[in-house]
Amino acid sequence: MLTIRRLIEAKKAEREENGEAGFSLIELIIVVVILGILVAIAIPIIGNITNEAKISAAKSAAQSAATQWSSQLAAGGTPEAYVTGDSDLTVLPEGAAAGVTFPAAGTDPNAVCAEATNGTITGGGPTSFTAGPGC
Repeated sequence: MLTIRRLIEAKKAEREENGEAGFSLIELIIVVVILGILVAIAIPIIGNITNEAKISAAKSAAQSAATQWSSQLAAGGTPEAYVTGDSDLTVLPEGAAAGVTFPAAGTDPNAVCAEATNGTITGGGPTSFTAGPGC
């Protein structure tokens, strides 16, 4: 490291003597290498943050659906489909397949269990999360 520093200082002194301005090729290469290292570190971190956001969205959607269904059942109504606005996220009663009806009127609100699934979650972990008093 000391050798590189001496080389850079020597080249800088030489440029100053000759009246040249600007950066040397070595200085530019060092900057490019440092930027490459920073990018190599940042890309996996950003990917992990995105995956964590998808997991949090699925957990939140399951909890919101369970709360909505419980309150609608407690009011004596029939729960409606829970819509998240996220095309990758599906929220259903636990264990139900797409197109299955939601908890029926008269069902105990404490028995509600919602399941949210996001098939775009990566990393080998779970893609479905449940929430509600009946889980």
